[in-house]
Amino acid sequence: MDSVTIALELAVQDTAGVRIAREIGAARVELTQALALGGLTPSPATLDRAVEASAGEVEVHVLVRPRAGGFRYDRDEVALMEHDIRLALEAGAAGVVIGCQGADRSLDRDAMARLVDAAGGASVTLHRVIDVTPDPLASLRIARELGVRRVLTSGGRSSAIDGVDLLGDLVAEAAGGIQIMAGGGIDASNVAEIARVGVDAVHFSAKRMVFADGDVKMGSAADGGHEVTDPQAALAIVRALGL
Repeated sequence: MDSVTIALELAVQDTAGVRIAREIGAARVELTQALALGGLTPSPATLDRAVEASAGEVEVHVLVRPRAGGFRYDRDEVALMEHDIRLALEAGAAGVVIGCQGADRSLDRDAMARLVDAAGGASVTLHRVIDVTPDPLASLRIARELGVRRVLTSGGRSSAIDGVDLLGDLVAEAAGGIQIMAGGGIDASNVAEIARVGVDAVHFSAKRMVFADGDVKMGSAADGGHEVTDPQAALAIVRALGL
């Protein structure tokens, strides 16, 4: 592994996370909300503050995902995503993170093309929808044909450490024509092994839970806590890579 070639991307939900990304030397943040749901489109105000906090030192890439519950979207949802992409880029985002599936679970080429077009040449990342398509290598080829800049993948498994074989295959298939970014369960204990397969970047959240006091629940999914970026966990990953 040549650690110099490995870029870092930190998944964050707030300005504190952006500042931590700057401190550890990350190239990018993926800005989102509701990471516990797999991530959703952040609010406009969150994006404004994140761009300000980036101070031009780390790129802000916005996850564009209108709802939880899979990646099959109807016409209205795709139109909403197109609008969110344009708004994010107008607000100063350096790129967007997207993904759509068709009825057969493969990438929805038409929807993806519309979203890439909405980005107008800005950097586009295909998110981990690739890991739930029937043929990730075929999905990678579609993404490359559409002009997607990079693919975030765990190698078709829940955790990237369990998907290292497919990650290696994706790196070989990409052949430098599209970036492969590993993500999914990455921490200081496994990041070096994952990086050795030759991925261009690693993506991690380095998050921990902060729990609120009280026994009153505010919803069926609420547990009285929220996630924050842990600077020590993020720094441990950097050190494990020898950066």
